[in-house]
Amino acid sequence: MKDVLWVKAARKEFETFPAGAREIIQSALVIAAEGRKADIAKPMKGLGSGVWEIALPYRSDAYRVVYAVQIGEAVWVVHAFQKKSTKGVATPLKEVEIIKARLKRIREIAL
Repeated sequence: MKDVLWVKAARKEFETFPAGAREIIQSALVIAAEGRKADIAKPMKGLGSGVWEIALPYRSDAYRVVYAVQIGEAVWVVHAFQKKSTKGVATPLKEVEIIKARLKRIREIAL
């Protein structure tokens, strides 16, 4: 089983999620650490292989956690955010830019 490591800012944002949402997402991350895929995880397009998004509708809100499984020997949680966009299911460009920048930094230090 791989370790689950967090970008500090992602952990801080994740801690603002409701407790029930955090529990469900943490379970999905454990599944990822075991080398499997949770039902609520899907590949994140356009960011390379091994980058996944946990998409959780919870009560009337939507929560997202992005993680990478192919950087070093750990599962890296790169970003966590509450999706507020009313323009469909696409991840907002601002969030994608944050994810790209964090992935670049992690790859530089982990490899």
